[in-house]
Amino acid sequence: MRLPTILALLLAAGTIASPARAACDVTGARIEETIARKGELQEGANKQAVRDLRTLRDAAIVLETYKYVTECERVLEIVKTLASNPDKAIEQSGDTDEEKAESLQEARKPKPPVAAPAEPAKAK
Repeated sequence: MRLPTILALLLAAGTIASPARAACDVTGARIEETIARKGELQEGANKQAVRDLRTLRDAAIVLETYKYVTECERVLEIVKTLASNPDKAIEQSGDTDEEKAESLQEARKPKPPVAAPAEPAKAK
């Protein structure tokens, strides 16, 4: 009789102790499933829109990790909206400037650390 009460208290304490986990449910948003269901997003011309949706999903994961729950929820809301209406998402992402795309792609690449200048050798 006491064991179920103790388990109930532990479960309640776990729920209360970790509200941030339940507040921004990136997994529960089922972004990949939504992308897979939408035929428009499967078309080759819409690869960038799909990459953008996944990038936003990844951003939500990072925000959740750093305990930015409100921001995570907002990003998930945006992703769900865009994924649920692919035509509008594709229309809104209409920027096809190749140079801009290339410069953004370059900016995403990690840069090597800048080496500190070598100190001159001391004379003996």
